[in-house]
Amino acid sequence: MNHPSYRDRRRATAPPRLPGRARNARRLSAAAAVAAMLLVGCDTGTPKASPHSSGPGVSLAPSATPSHSRSTFAPALTTAATACTNSSKLAGWSNRRLAMLTIAVPVSETSVSDATSEVSAGAGGVLLFGSKAPSDLGSRLTTLKSHVPGHLGLLVMTDEEGGGIQRMANLVGSLPWPAYMGAHWTPAQIQQNVTKVATKMAAAQVNMDLAPVVDVDGRNVAPSHTNPDGWRSFSGNTAVVSKAGVAYMNGLRAGGVIPVVKHFPGLGGSTYNSDFGPARTLPWSTLQKVGIPPFTAAIKAGALAIMVSNNIVPGLGTNPASLSPTAISSELRGKMGFKGLVVTDSLSAKAISAAGFSVPAAAVQALRSGADMVLFDLGSNVSSQTSSIATAITNAVTGGHLSRSRLIDAAGHVLAVRHVNLCS
Repeated sequence: MNHPSYRDRRRATAPPRLPGRARNARRLSAAAAVAAMLLVGCDTGTPKASPHSSGPGVSLAPSATPSHSRSTFAPALTTAATACTNSSKLAGWSNRRLAMLTIAVPVSETSVSDATSEVSAGAGGVLLFGSKAPSDLGSRLTTLKSHVPGHLGLLVMTDEEGGGIQRMANLVGSLPWPAYMGAHWTPAQIQQNVTKVATKMAAAQVNMDLAPVVDVDGRNVAPSHTNPDGWRSFSGNTAVVSKAGVAYMNGLRAGGVIPVVKHFPGLGGSTYNSDFGPARTLPWSTLQKVGIPPFTAAIKAGALAIMVSNNIVPGLGTNPASLSPTAISSELRGKMGFKGLVVTDSLSAKAISAAGFSVPAAAVQALRSGADMVLFDLGSNVSSQTSSIATAITNAVTGGHLSRSRLIDAAGHVLAVRHVNLCS
């Protein structure tokens, strides 16, 4: 490749007392410049990250256009070379680094340092488990975030729904079951009370809540093996759930926490709890009238992230929704126009293994289907499980079973929800 200083050097060394040779040198220089531009225009290679950089890599410098060249390619080349987006930056990342960004690593909230190696390797998030957070959780998470490559931030998520599904109420305050909120609080009261909790969550360095649940389920029971919702649902009335869900979502955002609306396309009326075995939702034709409106309302209100369930949806295929391109790409992304982060429910669920998928294989299928981030349960083999998932994803790209562009797209959604700009 020619470099401006090289061309200048060639012109500078042309014998000034031989006009004919000088003219030939200028012609050769111009021809070389045009050839270089043609080569750049045809280059489909991927820019590589600096081997010494902990950040996302380096951008390609714009090619200088010689003043004597009048090639019509020059303006387009200059624009292409100088344009910078997260996607163009991510194109310089390795497949492994991209894969790690799509994984949320489970960790006990009492021992968040256990995820240090995974975070150092570029994991996109951590998922806190437990029922009582340590008083110094914030400082521990700040230390953990310091290990993120390039200091690009980290999604720190937990389940703070209210009622019996609260991980850190001792630090942030308690909320009642959503069923109580839907029946006794106005949307304004829901938003106000949730904002108080979210503000304290953010102060403890937790920036994502896997809530609100906007499933429409009016069964007056605690969640169980046979019913994943019950009191986790605001109501059996679609309109009530829509308003309460948006209020809860807005309350989290007002407090500085990213809400994750769940469980698309709605678990109300499910045959079973997918954590414990295969489960089916109501038929798709019914869900479109009863279960989908709360998600539509959330999207219209600016939902940043949506979790997809592990239930099979009759009418949308035979795979769990989290592994279904019809559910995610066609319906949620396509017809409903959702542009944000799509997160899977836990791929450790028995419904996933019953469908014939290991966790790593399910992660690949989820990404192929349009999901951006995969979750799995806390266990004794988190480190090896994380590595296995990342390896499965990279092997799928290498083997042509998962497109690199889809992986870059997923990684881009993870960065976007954190408002990370790789070009700034």
